[in-house]
Amino acid sequence: MVSGWQLYNVQRIRLKKQTKKVDSKLFFIILLLLTLGLIAVADASAPQALNLFNDKYYFVKQQLLWGGIGIISLLVASRLNYTFWEKIATPLFWISVLALILVLIPGLGTKVLGARRWLFLGNLSFQPSELAKLTIAIYLAKLSTKEKHLMAFVIPMAAVAGLIMLQPDLGTTIVTVGIALSQIFYSGVNLLHFAGIGVLGGVTGVLYILSSAYRRARFLTFLNQSQDPLGRDYHIRQILLALGSGGILGAGLGQSRQKYLFLPEAATDSIFAIIAEEVGFIGSIILIFIFAAFVFRAFKVAQEAPDKFSQTLALGITTWIGGQAFLNIASMVALTPLTGIPLPFFSYGGNSLVMILLACGILLNISRYGHGKK
Repeated sequence: MVSGWQLYNVQRIRLKKQTKKVDSKLFFIILLLLTLGLIAVADASAPQALNLFNDKYYFVKQQLLWGGIGIISLLVASRLNYTFWEKIATPLFWISVLALILVLIPGLGTKVLGARRWLFLGNLSFQPSELAKLTIAIYLAKLSTKEKHLMAFVIPMAAVAGLIMLQPDLGTTIVTVGIALSQIFYSGVNLLHFAGIGVLGGVTGVLYILSSAYRRARFLTFLNQSQDPLGRDYHIRQILLALGSGGILGAGLGQSRQKYLFLPEAATDSIFAIIAEEVGFIGSIILIFIFAAFVFRAFKVAQEAPDKFSQTLALGITTWIGGQAFLNIASMVALTPLTGIPLPFFSYGGNSLVMILLACGILLNISRYGHGKK
């Protein structure tokens, strides 16, 4: 009788024989986005860093460190056979669920700006919701390879989304649910059942927004941005001022005025507004085009992936990064309410950057076994 481990080795040897080079175009786009992101953080964070630490390079030095760790993670993941993630999918998922529970316990999770999203391990900080985006994608990709009932997908999605909502973090909840729904849809579930999930999720989201005075205020600000310009409307008005100041060609690199402590979260959630102010409409369109190129190449990796697990995993990762970029930029141009979601590769923050680069490494590894031309 052939053991599971022997089957795993047979599959690994078979895949090794099929190995090609990684998708070089996707790899170049990733490095380009990372480089532009580091430049943007150095620029946007300088006034705040100088004000808080008397060192205008403080934040970008931290981001460079995390970027280095992320690149190492990317390179390792790009060489590690993607079937490894299928093997550890279940324990990895439950570890992330445990971390999401621990962050809600007072004394373990740390409350910052009204949200309990961080675990501190000595001098190290860890945001479990960033790990959860990857682990839910891996776990549901594993489920897609088996004949599973719809609820087998819905229950883990609802558990993770519910725990993130309790932090509270609506933006990350939306991204996580988006990852799961894309994978559930691709897994071939009944379309009527899928539509039912969508309706239920939409109703839950509306109730969640209305249940909180803070989230309700943000939604009302989105509907009417002139009611309280110095209060709840201040953030979005400063964003729109930055966008308007940029015009067609921009104020010039390093010439943003809004980054001088006028715009909240200038180096994190609102960094696109600073970029748009400095490079203008044309530069912003070019940046959006680069993100679109990333999504196109990543979807191509998913389309050409060799099996159901790799296809579904690549789809989930692409939905995560592409969807998060869309949600951030859409909120900056007032197409959606402000959600506090970081812009991938650009927003200051080590957890997000490292996990995104790790996920990109997995994408690159999957591209090695694709059946199309590179």
